[in-house]
Amino acid sequence: MAMTSTRPPVAAAGSPAAARTGTPTFGGVLRSEWTKIRSVRSTYWTLLALVVVTVGFGALASYGATRNPHHGPFFDPTQRSLGGLYISQLVIGVLGVLVISSEYSTGMIRTTLTTMPRRGLMVAAKAVVFAVVTFVTGLITCFASFFVGQAIMSSQHLGASLSQPNVLRAVLGGALFLTACGLLAFGFGLLLRHSAGAITTVVGLLFVVTILVNLLPSSWQDHVDKWIPAMAGTRIWTTVASQGQPAMFSPWTGFAVFCGYAAIVLIAAVVLFRKRDA
Repeated sequence: MAMTSTRPPVAAAGSPAAARTGTPTFGGVLRSEWTKIRSVRSTYWTLLALVVVTVGFGALASYGATRNPHHGPFFDPTQRSLGGLYISQLVIGVLGVLVISSEYSTGMIRTTLTTMPRRGLMVAAKAVVFAVVTFVTGLITCFASFFVGQAIMSSQHLGASLSQPNVLRAVLGGALFLTACGLLAFGFGLLLRHSAGAITTVVGLLFVVTILVNLLPSSWQDHVDKWIPAMAGTRIWTTVASQGQPAMFSPWTGFAVFCGYAAIVLIAAVVLFRKRDA
């Protein structure tokens, strides 16, 4: 008697059958990455440092503003209260690198790719989870920093309120700025696969380059300043045009330029990640 056999049907990805047969889905990978990021102690310590640095330095900057109550038309009380973001961008940059580079340093990346061979899906899920955590933390931190700073400056009648033009956009923009910084660092971590090298690159791009550009001739700075990543990104959490910088981008345009840098790094990192061995 002739025997015939049939191949079992292949379940489509994302279907209930796929879940039963072990095919990874985006929702499942998101849950896995969420478990990873909240089970690492350094995540909590870094986010706590982010809150302390942003609110603390913002309060100091706001207090400094009260020592000289006579400010010109370019004084921006909102930006002053969010001044801690100049430092906390580096803090979130460190976390963005460690989120991915720590998997290489511990060798966990091989286990991750064994259970989740779809590399693009894994990177997307990790980036989404990290971005959401960063934005929510940044949002809470920026509002706290704003209200603390305005409470300090209100004694000299220098404060601003959320109902004033562009103020709410600036506070929300602070959280968006931190998220973009984190994703830029995440991209460098995936690209370089080495924590120290990636963190050094992020610090150099966001901090050192911003300082070095001041050494250029003033005629060059008018054309170069607006393209510097950090300087373009910070436009989103300002409400007043900077004195002596008439050529700077508008807030949303500057933020778009900053996001463009992050997108370029992320795309390059993903392309190489899909070609290289773990």
